[in-house]
Amino acid sequence: MRSPDSLLSSTDPGRPGAPGTPRHAQAEIVIPVRNEEHDLAPSVRRLHAFLRNEFPVSTRITIADNGSTDGTWAQALALQAELPAVRAVRLERPGRGGALRTIWLASDADVYAYMDVDLSTDLNALFPLLAPLLSGHSDVAIGTRLARGARVVRGPRREIISRCYNLLLRVTLGTGFSDAQCGFKAIRADAARELLPLTTDDGWFFDTELLVLAERAGLRIHEVPADWIDDPDSRVKVASTALGDIRGIIRLGTGLARGTISVPELGSPSPPGLQERGRPGGTARQLGRFVVVGVASTLAYVLLYLLLRQAMSAQVANAVGLLVTAIGNTAVNRRFTFGIRGRAQAARHQLRGLIAFGIGLALTSGALAALSAVTAQPGRATEVAVLVVANLIATVVRFALYRTWVFRAHSAADRSQR
Repeated sequence: MRSPDSLLSSTDPGRPGAPGTPRHAQAEIVIPVRNEEHDLAPSVRRLHAFLRNEFPVSTRITIADNGSTDGTWAQALALQAELPAVRAVRLERPGRGGALRTIWLASDADVYAYMDVDLSTDLNALFPLLAPLLSGHSDVAIGTRLARGARVVRGPRREIISRCYNLLLRVTLGTGFSDAQCGFKAIRADAARELLPLTTDDGWFFDTELLVLAERAGLRIHEVPADWIDDPDSRVKVASTALGDIRGIIRLGTGLARGTISVPELGSPSPPGLQERGRPGGTARQLGRFVVVGVASTLAYVLLYLLLRQAMSAQVANAVGLLVTAIGNTAVNRRFTFGIRGRAQAARHQLRGLIAFGIGLALTSGALAALSAVTAQPGRATEVAVLVVANLIATVVRFALYRTWVFRAHSAADRSQR
């Protein structure tokens, strides 16, 4: 594997570029770009003017061109020559994560940050992002579009995908932060030096990987509600990015579970594996809780199905909707119905829950296939009615599996400790 420096051309990432660039900055703001010749210059000039006129902290802007094939690099060099406190670094290998890792590891700033080139986040949120890190109050800071107080303008498709992804992180890796994907983040230099060598992703999953490691290390993550306007010309390929993120979740979760990824204790992590015993009660009480969760899950599934059905076939919308709600259903039943807290065996419970999901998928897909055989073009209301009935049957099967198999080992361990 090549060293980070071998990926660079032109400006050294650890040294200032154009005359006037400060040799030490309190904060280094990296703008990773690839084939962004139209947006780069106006965005950098706008950010530079904001920092010069309204920002109380010494900063350096670094344009990180990772593998551009258009005029982006020429634009970056021109901006470096034109604007003080702006430098340009070129990395031949594409990948936002690799670019951030390389530049941050060589930086001499106190705090590292990055922003998307489209400046989707209001610049007035930049100081609230950096201030807790500069003061020592927090170790990592993120912009969030999913917290109370955020003002977001974007389409329903991206909104659904974002919420589903963060729900998936919460139930599979036990994360506590609300928004892993917002392109507006910062980290203290001392924390970054400990965690960046543990990261391996060079693409979009880098953000999630770093946040999960920071949380596992016990670092304090500060969240800033973002005013966000989605870029309609975004170059993010949703399907390939989603697949890469899922692979990243599996790789990271497996490494943490097996101990092949060893995270240092840098802060004060919450006690792991805390469990609540004795609360679930007997079968009737568990069934009552399970029904409450099941009704909520069914409503969420119907809403998600109707939204996805606008852009997908009935079978695909059913599979995606059922998968997302099944993951959430398992997580909520684990905590609410069966009284299990903490991360111990959480991955095993989710895996078994997905097998139960497979049974539900078979029932609902079979119901849709049978409906199509009877009616060539069934109405949307008829589809939903058939799926609700099939889901009720699947719910009964799932409860039996949850009680006798998915959470059985954990329940037995609880009883032995009483």
